[in-house]
Amino acid sequence: MLPVDRMLLESRPPRYVQIPTAAAQEGERRLAYWVTLGRRQAERLGVEPVPLLVRTRQDADEPAIADRVAGAGLVYLSGGDPLFLADTLRDTLRDTLLWQAIEAAWQAGAALAGCSAGAMAMTGWVPDIRHPTRSGRPGLGLLPQLRVLPHFDRFLGRMPDLLMRPLLRTPDGVTTVGIDEDTALVGGPEHFTVHGRQSAWLLGGGGRKEVPAGGGVTFPLA
Repeated sequence: MLPVDRMLLESRPPRYVQIPTAAAQEGERRLAYWVTLGRRQAERLGVEPVPLLVRTRQDADEPAIADRVAGAGLVYLSGGDPLFLADTLRDTLRDTLLWQAIEAAWQAGAALAGCSAGAMAMTGWVPDIRHPTRSGRPGLGLLPQLRVLPHFDRFLGRMPDLLMRPLLRTPDGVTTVGIDEDTALVGGPEHFTVHGRQSAWLLGGGGRKEVPAGGGVTFPLA
């Protein structure tokens, strides 16, 4: 994803804010793993790494942590549990200071990206892909017209259609998108282009439509 991250940072401040909160329930070693990945990517990009260790909702309401988002060129939500990530940053009653800072940076021109759990959490509803028959929970709400299924080529693309069915039930105007590994949807909030070495997949209606690298798609679908 180095070319994608470099593109996202182009003409933006050289400040890479990484938020590994989705992995917080997995323990300190896993958090350290994600922080290390972020630091190494920042070094390759030649930009400042700013990892924010937000383990709880209380952390996400710390002004000193939220203030560090200011001046970001890229805010990156990394992998783990998307349900925990969304619940930690915001809920139906109130946004945390950190989420307010992230939204403010994004609206001011910073790039906002996520891998795996981070990508899933940006949508309006996060399915529980570990337990497909269970209901999910509200996401961060930036892309309410999407639901994202990451690692599609590795895991979910091989799932029998019967098991996939609960993940594909969406309200009108919402599309489920499977994204292969080493692949990204870049753009938004309506039009996106596929970047990387594989494809994105538009799912539902009893079929799968492939959008290869270089292809574009606009949501909601006509």
